[in-house]
Amino acid sequence: MRTIPQAPGFDSTLAVLREGFPFIWNRCQDLGSDVFQTRLLGQKIICLHGPEGAQLFYDSTRFMRTGAVPRRIQTTLMGQDAIQTLDDEQHQRRKRLFMDLMTPTRVNFLLELLDGEWEWAAREWEQRDVVELFPAAQDILCRAACAWVGMPLFEDEVRERARDFGRMVDAFGGVGARHGRGKRARRRAEAWVRTYVQEVRRGRADVPENSPAEAFIWFTDVDGGLLSPQMVAVEIINLLRPIVAIATYITFGAKALAEHAPYRKLLQRNDDYAHLFAQEVRRNFPFGPFLGARVREEFTWQGYRFPKGTLTLLDIYGINHDPRLWEEPDTFWPERFENREPTPFDMLPQGGGDYLSGHRCAGEWITLSVLKQAMHFLARRLRYDVPPQDLSYDLTRMPTMPRSGFIMRNVRLLAPAREVPAAAAVARCPFHG
Repeated sequence: MRTIPQAPGFDSTLAVLREGFPFIWNRCQDLGSDVFQTRLLGQKIICLHGPEGAQLFYDSTRFMRTGAVPRRIQTTLMGQDAIQTLDDEQHQRRKRLFMDLMTPTRVNFLLELLDGEWEWAAREWEQRDVVELFPAAQDILCRAACAWVGMPLFEDEVRERARDFGRMVDAFGGVGARHGRGKRARRRAEAWVRTYVQEVRRGRADVPENSPAEAFIWFTDVDGGLLSPQMVAVEIINLLRPIVAIATYITFGAKALAEHAPYRKLLQRNDDYAHLFAQEVRRNFPFGPFLGARVREEFTWQGYRFPKGTLTLLDIYGINHDPRLWEEPDTFWPERFENREPTPFDMLPQGGGDYLSGHRCAGEWITLSVLKQAMHFLARRLRYDVPPQDLSYDLTRMPTMPRSGFIMRNVRLLAPAREVPAAAAVARCPFHG
């Protein structure tokens, strides 16, 4: 039996805080191994890197999610007992519901909503001296997401709802005040959705027919009963929050456009280039550092023993930046995807493995489609100046993004004026649904 390499020191908690996203990849390079063990907050863990490690990690016969997600993340980012924490039949039944909402027709409806929201926002930006893209994109995505899901949203609450979804994401790597803001944001959002669910079930409110909200409100779990209003709230937020979180990728994409002018011209001339560009944004820029699971039953892999119950972390950021997998991995180069489609185990910005039976993010298709649309809009339909600002980002902060939020000046909408599509008008109604 081989001994799993040991990271230096008794506990690596401070090293994670000091190094951030590259922590696992740094240790793998130092140790010359794609598997090593260490301790975090005193708990023994095993870290995995590389496509083979990812394939192992997503083997549901060997790993489970139950007990792998810390309570502090459940109470901020994803909600307690959410789909990400489930296994086996319960996970698969709820995952099928999520996947049923990701059909091309449904995704196209979301893009229609967003098309109108981007244009409407740009018309408003023309009246402003300065626009910060990150919060503005959050608002756009929040309006469209709520209209798409079927959640009623008043215009005067858009900024607060969007900010709360952002706070949930910001809290996953935070302590102290950041974590506290995330917990309070989740409590507010859950109360908002939970109240609506209760009103619909009592016949006091209507839910849009065939909407995701309707699907969750009347979904029956493996025991044949309806999910509790609280559980419905958790899972509806798991639709809304990730869509709003795409604002981070959009902001990184705007940074790439500003720093690599030729890509703007390629986006303007070539419809297909947006796919390459969006994939490179997702690969190159940091979003999540790693994922966790626990060993179901003791097993041996490549001569290493994995004891039952051991928390195991998969390196997301490091796999996306491994020079063995990606030529010049720290260079932003969309053309790398011209003749290469990522596998489920060599590019993991939103997790890997299989969509239906595994824990790969159900919303990955939406993320890619929304990001492509946003990049087309910024490159083709807007003219704006990018004043001097700090577009750097801190890899020790999880999550992270350009420090300035991407400031634009003198915004002008280039497309001919037209009526906003009817679908987008739904999102702007004071109380749609």
